[in-house]
Amino acid sequence: MPPIAVALSGGVDSLVAAYLLKGQGHELTGFHFLTGFESPRHLLPDVPGCSPPSTMPLLYAGDVTQRIAALGRQLGIPVHVLDCSKAFEERVVGYFRRTYLAGMTPNPCLVCNAAIKFGTLLDAARRTGARCLATGHYARVQRDAGGNFRLLRGRDTSKDQSYFLARLSPAQLSAACFPLGEMTKEQVRALARAKGLQPLAPSESQDACFVAEKRYTEFLARQGVGDRRGPIENLAGEVIGQHHGLHRFTVGQRRGINCPAPEPYYVVKIDPHRNRLIVGARFDLMASRCRVTDINWLQPVGKEPLACQVKVRYRHVAAAAVLTPLGGSEALLEFDAPQSALTPGQGAVFYDRDTVIGGGWIAATR
Repeated sequence: MPPIAVALSGGVDSLVAAYLLKGQGHELTGFHFLTGFESPRHLLPDVPGCSPPSTMPLLYAGDVTQRIAALGRQLGIPVHVLDCSKAFEERVVGYFRRTYLAGMTPNPCLVCNAAIKFGTLLDAARRTGARCLATGHYARVQRDAGGNFRLLRGRDTSKDQSYFLARLSPAQLSAACFPLGEMTKEQVRALARAKGLQPLAPSESQDACFVAEKRYTEFLARQGVGDRRGPIENLAGEVIGQHHGLHRFTVGQRRGINCPAPEPYYVVKIDPHRNRLIVGARFDLMASRCRVTDINWLQPVGKEPLACQVKVRYRHVAAAAVLTPLGGSEALLEFDAPQSALTPGQGAVFYDRDTVIGGGWIAATR
C-alpha cells in the first residue's frame, strides 16, 4: 500500500492526526513546510536537503533542527522539510497584498489550503510515492455511490473547518485525508495528553499566520502598501472626515473612523477607485443579497435557484439563502434574513446540510 503523507505544522491537531494513522497501520511520511515568514526559532538551515529562504537570517539552527526532528521521533516516522517560500510569497502573500490594494478584505487560509497545502505540498508528497495528504483539519471527505468525493463539515460544529477547504478542487479533494473529522477538539487534546504527545506549537495557528506584526498595517507597509489619505463620506455623500489609508479598514469596522456623531459610525463600503471610505449606522451594514465570483464548485448545480445555507465568514452561523447560478463561476445569493457586514473579498461557502456545494468570493452587496 502506498504511504500517506501527513502535513505536520507542529501543532496538536496534525500530531494527533499522524498518530491515529500510524495506529491504523499506515506507512507515513511527515512533511513540515516553510513559508519564509517564520520567526527565527523556526529556521531549519541545518536540516539535510533544506535551504532556508533568503528572507531568513541564519539563527538558532541547532535548536530548531532538534525541535522538528522531535516530531518524527514521537511518531516513529521520517519528517521532510519543504521550502515553500517562493510559492507562498507569490500565491498567498501576493494575493493578500493585491486584495487590500483593491479595497477588499482577503482570506488567506482559503487560498493557502488550495495553493500550498494541497498544491505545492501535495505535489512534493506525491513525488515521494504518497497517495494522499493528511492534515489536522476538522472536516470530512466521503465518496458517494457515483465515485465522486464530497467535502463535509467536521462532527465538532464548534471547530468545523470545512469553510477553509472549500476552494480545493475535486482532484485535490480526492487526495485529502482528515483523520480528525469525526472527533471533537477536546477529544484530540485528551488523546494527546493520554499518549504523551508533545506539540511544538503551544497555541493554535491564527488567520494570516505569516503576519508577525501586531497589526496588518505594519506588515502591509513592509509589502509596499503605504498610507494614502482620502475622504470619509456618509451615505449622503457628505465629507465628514479623512482616513489615512483604505487598507486600514474592513466592512463592519467601527474602530479608527474617529468622526464625532450621536451614534457610532461603521464602515459600509470601501471605494478604492475614488479612495473613499463610506460610513453609516450599524443598520446600514445589513444586506439581503450579494454577488459571488470565482466559485469553486464541489457539487453539480443546475441553472435553477437552489436553497442552501451560507457562511460568509468562518465564525458566521450559516444562514439560509437562495443561490442562483449566473453562469460559469458566478452566482447571486439572496438571504432569507438580512445579514450584517457582507464583506467584499471574504469567502462565501454554500452548504447542503453538511455537504459543501462550493465557495467563492463576495464581490458586491448593492
